[in-house]
Amino acid sequence: MDIEEIAMGIVGNAGESRGLSYEALKEAKKGNFEKAEEILEEAKKKMYEAHKIQTELICDEADGKPMKINLLMIHAQDHLMNSILARELVEELIDLHREVKELKGVK
Repeated sequence: MDIEEIAMGIVGNAGESRGLSYEALKEAKKGNFEKAEEILEEAKKKMYEAHKIQTELICDEADGKPMKINLLMIHAQDHLMNSILARELVEELIDLHREVKELKGVK
């Protein structure tokens, strides 16, 4: 697999993870916490796929098989880090929405 295909694998999975994370937040805002958790699980799976690709690259480099890095690969890494951050923040926001609804007595 060439670097462009590898980078696009990271970008695609990371982008989908990020989108799913925000979709989960929308469901939580409506009070659909069970649905939000299901969507977050999908987001995690996509993030893990992107992370798996990244880990393979790191292991290859550690084994003495470095890859030429270009702007596309840097862009892919950016997408992965943003998706991880988005998911972590969304998880916290969902917890806050749940607490607020409980405090307000809203079902």
